[in-house]
Amino acid sequence: MATPDPSAQEARRLRTILWVVSLATVGLIFDGYDLVVYGAVVSQFLRDPSQIGNVTPALAGQLGSYALFGVLVGALMAGTVGDIIGRRKVMLGSYAWFSIGMAITAMMETTSGFGLLRFITGLGVGALVATTGALVAEYAPKDKKNLCNAIVYSGIPLGSLLAALLAIMLLEHIGWRGMFWLGALPFVTLLPLAYFKMPESVAWLASHGHMEEARALSERTGIPLPEAHPVHADAPAATGSRKGFVGLFADYLAPTVLLGLMSALGLLLVYSLNTWLPVLMSKSGFNTKGSLQFLLILNGGAVLGALLASKVADRFGAKSVVVACFAIGAAAIFLMTMGFPVAGLLAIVAVVGLGTSGTQVLIYGLVSNYYRTNVRGAGVAWCAGFGRLGGVVGPVFIGYMQQAELPIDTTFQILAGVAAVGAVLTLVLPMARNASAKPVAKLATANA
Repeated sequence: MATPDPSAQEARRLRTILWVVSLATVGLIFDGYDLVVYGAVVSQFLRDPSQIGNVTPALAGQLGSYALFGVLVGALMAGTVGDIIGRRKVMLGSYAWFSIGMAITAMMETTSGFGLLRFITGLGVGALVATTGALVAEYAPKDKKNLCNAIVYSGIPLGSLLAALLAIMLLEHIGWRGMFWLGALPFVTLLPLAYFKMPESVAWLASHGHMEEARALSERTGIPLPEAHPVHADAPAATGSRKGFVGLFADYLAPTVLLGLMSALGLLLVYSLNTWLPVLMSKSGFNTKGSLQFLLILNGGAVLGALLASKVADRFGAKSVVVACFAIGAAAIFLMTMGFPVAGLLAIVAVVGLGTSGTQVLIYGLVSNYYRTNVRGAGVAWCAGFGRLGGVVGPVFIGYMQQAELPIDTTFQILAGVAAVGAVLTLVLPMARNASAKPVAKLATANA
């Protein structure tokens, strides 16, 4: 029986983690682009009925929510499916699904067709968001779990930033249809690469009793093999053995409800601002490119803020950092009503990015590491799915406020209150009782 070379094993492990984190990040960049590109083009729909028909502010809010409702359904479905058939299959299917959805959306001629395709595309986006966190949490090093999750989920605001940047540069040249065609690129770029380089989760294979396959993948990737605790088919279900949503709500009911509400409030802030901030700033006197720059700054602040905050979270715990970020977001959004000059306003919007999209990135990291392996997929799916209720409600609510011509300051004050409530909910969240299996230190017994 050969003894494995520790240095070679560590090199394989680091190479595998790099591939998983890189591919997952790129996937969520396209994911974020697909969801937020609507906010970059909605002002064109409001101005020009020849695009997809007459779009009122209220209808614009509804169209912005259809994709998020699809994300809700797709995420909740993926939670069960991913815990049953594995993370990799769901992720590859999601890449193909939302790419094709974006391509077909680019060909729509009516508001009803556009809305339907936004919902259908959202199903694939939701499945990907829900599954990615579970896979990354099972590959990330123990002392860098929040950082790895923050890098990966920063792909969502990075995609949002990319949508805003490309809209500034290309929208007047390629139109909204061209912007949506760009969102279909993963089908011919990311999907083929992920098919060959994205592995299944070793922890998932072991937790489902596929020990031979888990052993082989562990040796190939360098990821330690978790201890297996098989449960006989005729044995009664015990705490810790229940899988998916059954185990999630049976063993983690109160934390799951709180995490779902936290995610809902976080995503209400994210999608309210990503959908309506360019319109709100346009009404405040900025031109189209100027208002899109606020969207760019918002998501740039989210990415940088989340990466810095995640390092603090790995050292001091994610819960306290999420509380602080929600509170910072509440204060910054309120400051947007104080009449600062443009330079000051841009700086405040960057901080708002940390307190909204950046906070949501940290919530995904908190959730991904909160649960044990056999309910982790369901836990992330619940956070991504139920949380989308906030993403659905937010753009619609702001749309009706705009149609009623309420003051812009009132909109920002309400959003600041939402962030403050999020901080309070996070404060009362119980500490995690993660029951994940401990890694086996040696792989030499694999061939015994």
